Amino acid sequence: MLETNIWGVVTSRTLRTRARILDAALDLFERQGYDGTTVNQIADAAGVTPMTFFRHFSTKDAVLVTDPYDPLIAEAVVAQPAELPALERTRRGLLAALGDITPAEDATARRRVALVARSPSLRAAMAVGTDTTQQAIVERLTDDGVEPLDAAVAASACLAAITAALLAWGAAPADVTLAHLVRRALAQLAPVGATP
Repeated sequence: MLETNIWGVVTSRTLRTRARILDAALDLFERQGYDGTTVNQIADAAGVTPMTFFRHFSTKDAVLVTDPYDPLIAEAVVAQPAELPALERTRRGLLAALGDITPAEDATARRRVALVARSPSLRAAMAVGTDTTQQAIVERLTDDGVEPLDAAVAASACLAAITAALLAWGAAPADVTLAHLVRRALAQLAPVGATP
């Protein structure tokens, strides 16, 4: 869970600490392997206590599979025109939310995906993380009047497309961006004649 100030706003200090922990973890996982790295080693390399680590990441695998953008993704989905079918709202919302991936975020994501792709246990954790994202989208859509089954199918289909893009990205040439593959994957779900 991210630290917030008294108004509930995530502070830049919190974001810097989280980024430092993530960078330290990625460096250690790449050098020592995921299984060969402990939370204490990550905390030490990041210059924080294990307690601070757990304030930012609930588990070691959360460093690689937690998506801190779930609320933003869900809001981007529900911000799409209500008259669109749930699948198209979700597709467009994900494109809007994921369309602004910076080169630095892209590089970090590539490192995370490469580590996850090599570990069966992390692939299982990725599925749990995807379920959390799905539930955030479904909740916001149903709050906005979409039938629960329609919301669940839309979120599940779009997130399956994104997961396929993520896993394909690990084998893609270095110049292929995650944003490109996400757009390509989500275009497969576009209605005939719609803008991908």
